[in-house]
Amino acid sequence: MGFDRTSRLSEEIRKIVSNIIQNELKDPRIPMLTSITHVDVTKDLRYAKVYVSVLGDADKKEKCIEGLKSASGYIRKEVGSKLKARYIPEMVFEIDKSIEHGMHISNILKEINHDDTK
Repeated sequence: MGFDRTSRLSEEIRKIVSNIIQNELKDPRIPMLTSITHVDVTKDLRYAKVYVSVLGDADKKEKCIEGLKSASGYIRKEVGSKLKARYIPEMVFEIDKSIEHGMHISNILKEINHDDTK
């Protein structure tokens, strides 16, 4: 029962934060190709780990996380105004490496497949 609530809340927070990042934040450190891939909310609903995917090099990703951390108060306030919940979780932003990892595995499989055809 509790899992359903946290998963629904996670998905709703993901949608709201994505919208805020794309339409409302004007920080030059946050590139246009920034997307929220996943949100994990703790069971006590106090913290939300927000996984961010950024297209670019490591420096660009680090600057994006810095920009999001500096805007976390504003993001939390906006999530609170759009979400009907008793507690609005504190946002913790982290780089999501799953897409890069998937691309790396895909490249390895392509190389293996290419070697097999020779």
